[in-house]
Amino acid sequence: MRKDKKQVIGEEISDEQIKLFLAVEPADDTPPSLHKLIKAYRGLRVDDFERFIGFFVEAGYDLNAKDAKGNDFVALIRDQRQAAPYIEIVEAARR
Repeated sequence: MRKDKKQVIGEEISDEQIKLFLAVEPADDTPPSLHKLIKAYRGLRVDDFERFIGFFVEAGYDLNAKDAKGNDFVALIRDQRQAAPYIEIVEAARR
């Protein structure tokens, strides 16, 4: 990082910025709901992802969407080191 650039950690993300993850569309045959979940998982901190899930469900997207191999979001990220809190959020929203 350049010396004149200040690293910002923990800056608040607005609802509008979080909702931008609802607009991303897949370039392949991945179901749109699954694609949006994956992009949000990769781009948002846990607290922001939890807010995203609220918007995701409110917009009518499918928390149980599966890829061509039958894997849902949880199955796709389960083996990743930081995935546990994200999985908990999705599983709580499924109830």
